[in-house]
Amino acid sequence: MYVIAEIQGQQFKLEQGRRLFVHHIKGAESGAVVEFDKVLLVDNAGNVTVGVPTIAGAKVVCEVVSPLVKGDKVLVFHKKRRKGYRKLNGHRQQFTEVLVKEIVA
Repeated sequence: MYVIAEIQGQQFKLEQGRRLFVHHIKGAESGAVVEFDKVLLVDNAGNVTVGVPTIAGAKVVCEVVSPLVKGDKVLVFHKKRRKGYRKLNGHRQQFTEVLVKEIVA
């Protein structure tokens, strides 16, 4: 059984026991339980249910494993040719690692 759920503006394929990195959830602590109720699709052994736009009563229960994980460094380089203009910026995206505990369809 798997579901497609929207978590902070991104869609994820979630299965029970799977770990994933979502955009940083402010105020989340390690071991806390978070619920996501924007479930867009449920596949239960080949029986597919598609929401319009979401499925009423369906939710995903997750446990926060690590509240703050930094991603890889992303370098952003701007240049205009023949003008002597170069600018280098970089950042590391912040994520929260969650573990899918239960899927309620």
